[in-house]
Amino acid sequence: MSHRPAHPIRTLLAPLLPLFLTLAALLAAAPAQAQPRSDVAEQAARLAERLRENPVYITDQLPRAVPRSTAPEFAALARRTGVPTYVMVLPGSSGGDDRELLAAVHDRLKRDGLYVIVDDVSVREATAFGVRAPAEDALTVATYELPYDAGPLRSMERFAEVVAQGSAKAAERAEAARARYGGDDDPPAMYIGPSDRENQSFVTGIALTAVPLSLLGVAWYVRRWRRGLPLTVRVATRSGGGWYLAPALAVVSAGAIALTATLLFDQTRSSAAPAPTAADLSARVERVAAGLAKDPVYQDPESPRMLDDARAKSLRERVRAFAGSAGGGPVYIALVPQTSEDESAGDSDLFAASVRERLGKNGVYVVVDPGSGFIDVYNHGLRLDGDRLAYDLPESIAYGDDAADEADDHLLGERLDRLMTYLDDSPRTAEPETPSAPAPAPDPVAETTLRPLFSGDFLPGLLLGALGAGALLALVAGGLGIAGAVLRRRHPEPLPTELLPYTAPSEPSMTYLHLVARSELVTLTRQLTAQRVDVAAAGPRLREYLDAALLLVDGDVGRLDDPATAPQDPAALVAVTVLARAGRAVLAGQADDTCCAVNPLHGPAVGRHHVRVTAEGPHRRMLPVCAECKDIAVGEPRTVPTLLLRLPGQTVPYYEGEGPLSAVPQGIARLAAAVLSERAAT
Repeated sequence: MSHRPAHPIRTLLAPLLPLFLTLAALLAAAPAQAQPRSDVAEQAARLAERLRENPVYITDQLPRAVPRSTAPEFAALARRTGVPTYVMVLPGSSGGDDRELLAAVHDRLKRDGLYVIVDDVSVREATAFGVRAPAEDALTVATYELPYDAGPLRSMERFAEVVAQGSAKAAERAEAARARYGGDDDPPAMYIGPSDRENQSFVTGIALTAVPLSLLGVAWYVRRWRRGLPLTVRVATRSGGGWYLAPALAVVSAGAIALTATLLFDQTRSSAAPAPTAADLSARVERVAAGLAKDPVYQDPESPRMLDDARAKSLRERVRAFAGSAGGGPVYIALVPQTSEDESAGDSDLFAASVRERLGKNGVYVVVDPGSGFIDVYNHGLRLDGDRLAYDLPESIAYGDDAADEADDHLLGERLDRLMTYLDDSPRTAEPETPSAPAPAPDPVAETTLRPLFSGDFLPGLLLGALGAGALLALVAGGLGIAGAVLRRRHPEPLPTELLPYTAPSEPSMTYLHLVARSELVTLTRQLTAQRVDVAAAGPRLREYLDAALLLVDGDVGRLDDPATAPQDPAALVAVTVLARAGRAVLAGQADDTCCAVNPLHGPAVGRHHVRVTAEGPHRRMLPVCAECKDIAVGEPRTVPTLLLRLPGQTVPYYEGEGPLSAVPQGIARLAAAVLSERAAT
């Protein structure tokens, strides 16, 4: 049998035939894949119909987050993009493909432009059809540049702003936003919650009492503590002025804290949600009631369709059968999402009662959440046990089983069918039952309004602040107590001058001179402080005596506390002693201006007398002398030279040495003048 040779073209195309067949199959399948799902098609058709009327569509299911009354604001933001923009504010994603929905809406609306989906949080998806708009970059910027609680309006505002900037600028901002995302530069939250406000009130209360009371308590205690210190340690004050400083600071600090807290914690709202109108809060209930008036099985057009036509038809037949049964009545089934952003704040009982009031008909109201698959049943006016329906409904009907959880439709058709059987088998009551009215939903304005700053935990904060001020005062008291003990040990109180006899050795040591000078000068300064003497306004004698004495210690009484810092000139120490005693005499109202010139440490002079100043020869001087020296000068005149004061390291009487002590025989005023003139000269 002969065979014809294969045609060369056929030979070349044979290997490509499977490829052609595969390509043809893909092309044939492409239109089918481009077709949206039936539930998406229905939703897209409804949205396209609404957008044909108005380029902004806002669902009625989010009145607490995005009221429908904000449509003009969204429309104004949409116009800022510079391209035709269609905005759809829809509930949170139910698992569908938003891009598929946008494409389906565009196909049905047949208008090019920027299509945007906004949910209760932010701009969720956007796609440009037939126009040049950086939708992806604008979406990225709106997502990453704003905090999570900025709200839909601010998100739409940022989105429109970036679109209007053009592709190049939008791409640059998007890249920068992506680079910052997830780091320390993430934008902080714009709003605080009720617990944050309570914390602010608590902290404000603490500060408002802790700071002023601490100022008052610490200032009072420090003043009291200083009075217990050695006088030479503290700074002497000539009057009681300044006591008002601590109360003034306390008042100023309290006012500053209150003002600062008011400016710093100025938030008044916990959410970006605008206040809804009464129409916003009633729109969904009116829509569902109108739908149930026409059909006892109402499926929310903005949610995935859970019941196909066959299942819905079967359910209607069972509803009609129950309505005609003995003891039965109308059944209204609403497949509508229940969320915290709706008018009922997610309370299905309140939603059912609102729909029943709007519809004005008794019956069994079944609320089905397409998102969670939960079924709630409420009896309004039928002869059925309402508690049995509301609380004893089998879990397989109310919540479903594992199979229902895994199914996209939550097996709602089968479960509602079992619910109708459960209603058929439910015992009838003698009288119709009407449930008690559910609690009203929280007021949306009050729900997002923060409490005043000076309320709530503000009072406990005040109490804790007072306790904190007391604790701080205790710590300060303990610390100052330790410091005071150390200071008193290092700077012991001087020996009271009245315990120092007005007798002294004729050749005293530096230690003795230091002790006497310190005791006399500290006693004088203590008396000035206790009597609140204004030295500047006192007589010239007291002022000169005190100025001269202080000049010898460089104006610091504390120098006498430590022998290492005290003046090392014995003549200066004697002069300090004499001048301090003279100042005390002036304070006591005594007019004595002389001291014993034999030994100035003996004390005040009682008169003048010729005394021998050398052991040999008839050398005498008319000197002021104390009572003891006068008696000795009369009874034992040759003994007086042994009583003349000789300073450490000197063999001659004190008045023959260099320095101001040579003026002592002429009086204490001459001594003060000599000290002042000598120091002025240096």
